[in-house]
Amino acid sequence: MTKLMTVLIVVLAIFLGYRVYVYWEKVDSEGDLRELAAKKVVTGNQLPGLPWELEASLQTAQQRGEKGLKEWLARNGTRIEDPRRAWIQLDYCVLLSRGSPNEARTLFAEVWDRTPTNSPVVPRLRQLEGTFR
Repeated sequence: MTKLMTVLIVVLAIFLGYRVYVYWEKVDSEGDLRELAAKKVVTGNQLPGLPWELEASLQTAQQRGEKGLKEWLARNGTRIEDPRRAWIQLDYCVLLSRGSPNEARTLFAEVWDRTPTNSPVVPRLRQLEGTFR
C-alpha cells in the first residue's frame, strides 16, 4: 500500500510540475507579445485614412511648416479620416505650440476627445499629453 501511495505522489508531482510549466510558457509568451506590441513604432505614413492623391500635397504642406499645414488642413481636412487625420493634426499641434499654445491645446483636446482608446494614435497622444493638457 505504501508503494502505491509513493507512486501516486510521484505521478501527481510530475503532473503538477507539467501544468506549472505549461502555465509559465503561456504567461511568458503573452509577455513577449506585449513587449513586441510596445516596441512597434507607428508612424503617420503607416496609418489609413488619407486618400493617395493627397499624399504629395501633404508632404509639400509639411515642408512649408505651420502655415502650409494649416492651409492644407483647411482645404483637405474633411476628406481625411481618422487615425491619419488625428496624426496630422497632432503634427500641426506641435508646430503650433511655439506661436499659439492655446490654439494648440484646443486642437489637442479635440483630437483627444474623438480618439478611441484602441487607436494606434494613443501612444503619441500620451506622449504629448504633458505638453498640451
